[in-house]
Amino acid sequence: MGSIKTAISIEESLFEQADALAHTMKVPRSRVFALALKDYLRRQENEKLLARINAAYADGLDASERKLLREMGRTHRKLVQGQW
Repeated sequence: MGSIKTAISIEESLFEQADALAHTMKVPRSRVFALALKDYLRRQENEKLLARINAAYADGLDASERKLLREMGRTHRKLVQGQW
């Protein structure tokens, strides 16, 4: 995968922290920024997914889902009974 060079403006203290981290990690400063951006984007995607999941379950379980959940619980209890 290719790289693209870019310029950003950040606070001096943030730059110094990133520079110190890069030194500690023994990686180029640009790698620290790339890792941070990658992590941020991943967290944003996770938040979007969680919002979609929450929206899907916002109205609760319907009758058939509640019945299935009870049946699953009974089956699980039978399977693990006496194991502990």
